[in-house]
Amino acid sequence: MSESKKALSYKARRRWSLVILLVGLPLYIMAAVSVVNWFDRPSILVELMIYVGLGILWVLPFKFIFRGIGQADPDAK
Repeated sequence: MSESKKALSYKARRRWSLVILLVGLPLYIMAAVSVVNWFDRPSILVELMIYVGLGILWVLPFKFIFRGIGQADPDAK
């Protein structure tokens, strides 16, 4: 199979990124807040570090979808 058939098209990646941001991210935020609330409230710096770490962690599996989405469609003429 060629590389273009394996990879998602620009339009598909754009649609998936929208779904991830509008549906997945709010669900992830609710899950992160719930996990932090299971424990006694840590100090503000520890809590901030947890949220920053979780904020970076959620995007790692989707990095290939978001790459290049803000640029013009490379397939458009």
